Amino acid sequence: MTSPRRLLITGVSSGFGRALAREALLAGHSVVGTVRSPQALHEFEQLHPHRATGRILDVTDVDAIDGVVADIEQNIGPLDVLVNNAGYGHEGILEESPLDAMRRQFDVNVFGAVAMIKATLPYMRARRRGHILNITSMGGFITMPGIAYYCGSKFALEGISEALGMEVKPFGIHVTAVAPGSFRTDWAGRSMSRTPRSIADYDLLFDPIRKAREDKSGHQPGDPAKAARAMLAVLDSDAPPAHLLLGSDALQLVRHKLDAMAVEATAWEALTRSTDG
Repeated sequence: MTSPRRLLITGVSSGFGRALAREALLAGHSVVGTVRSPQALHEFEQLHPHRATGRILDVTDVDAIDGVVADIEQNIGPLDVLVNNAGYGHEGILEESPLDAMRRQFDVNVFGAVAMIKATLPYMRARRRGHILNITSMGGFITMPGIAYYCGSKFALEGISEALGMEVKPFGIHVTAVAPGSFRTDWAGRSMSRTPRSIADYDLLFDPIRKAREDKSGHQPGDPAKAARAMLAVLDSDAPPAHLLLGSDALQLVRHKLDAMAVEATAWEALTRSTDG
């Protein structure tokens, strides 16, 4: 980047959050990272004695978010970038998965991210500058059996990001939804919440998918450090994208999805047009 910036990154204990924090610090930026425990706070601040500052925050505690952001602005300094990284994956056949699991998925992946945005925007808007990165997923474009709640949350964040970008563009604020493919993070490991199987009719479809995901965990093609450097490059762009895919698998799968949608739209075009006037 052309000048040092201050980033607020949620969920810096692992995964993309930790990778982005490390790369940003190496590049000379300051990072305020949210964590869930005093031990994680101590470990994060050890990354740099002066430019890594932690705050304990659960993004589902929406009543606490405004105060944490206000404290950062007043006692640490103005925020240039918000990175909504905190999130997790839920795996489970929809019919088997309780609604409480869906509520929890959306509380973290959607409502927590929006609450962070709402707390940060007034400061960015007053300064007429800023950048918001929302970490979504290729699962915000494509779907597969067994992660309906997760895909739903990421589809939601993709749409929110795009609309928000249109709203805040006149204030000099950029919004980028970053959609990674398969990366070597904890997403499919300890960060994955799994609903137990209960309906035998789905065994043939889903059991191989669950096993393949477990076997692949830790061996995905994507390098989180390279993803972090890509995100820093986006922050340095004068014309950053509204949507950024990360990983060749994400690119291939999303392109295939868009092509298939175009074919389907053409096949049903006559019926679609028949509803006019």
